[in-house]
Amino acid sequence: MKKTFIKTKNVKNFVALMEELKNLPPNMSKIALVYGEYGLGKTQTIQWWAARNDAVYVRAARGMTESWLLSKMAEDLDIIPSWHSQSNYEYIEKSLLKNPKVIIVDEVDYLLKQNIIEILRDLHDTTKCPLVLVGMENIERRLSALPHLCDRIYKSYKFTRFDAEDIKLILQQLSELSFTPDGIEYLVTRENQFRQIIKLVNRIENLANTNQIKILDEDTLKGLLNERPNLKVMP
Repeated sequence: MKKTFIKTKNVKNFVALMEELKNLPPNMSKIALVYGEYGLGKTQTIQWWAARNDAVYVRAARGMTESWLLSKMAEDLDIIPSWHSQSNYEYIEKSLLKNPKVIIVDEVDYLLKQNIIEILRDLHDTTKCPLVLVGMENIERRLSALPHLCDRIYKSYKFTRFDAEDIKLILQQLSELSFTPDGIEYLVTRENQFRQIIKLVNRIENLANTNQIKILDEDTLKGLLNERPNLKVMP
């Protein structure tokens, strides 16, 4: 299996959103909400973009406190964290005012119970840096309890399940094997989440290598995936 980053429709739409967000006038709110169910490549897409655009990227975790969040942000900005949350906030604010960056917080769902998300809103308001909140599918409903934050959200983007064109692109760019058009059409009907597609491609490659198959059409794939008796199966 090839190691490559695949630019699906979700990736292209996310990149377009980020460009739009960065180019908004200074007097407009620059908060975006990105969400969707698990397994659609949100985190991979965001990390890929953040690394290429020198963004501040923090992944929230269960039980994360205000101090923990600010320490993580400080570290991402190459600031030695202080023991005091207020000092960390001031260091981060000063750094972002001097060198503005996009702030991306993944798994933001973990920050809602303690209202730690308010700190992020404050940083956005004082530094004018774009802020991207990334959460699970029901994050919009949960954020409705914070109307003063929702009111600042410029645009939301929902990661959707892959369509046929996305899955064709993934198969063509990810696998070392060759798939015929009818083979691709068959696989399109089986999975439409990235993690499951990866598992499926890995399984197909293992079975194809065992049986010395280089080109996969629909009939061959059905035989491999249904593990017919005349085909060897990897343990």
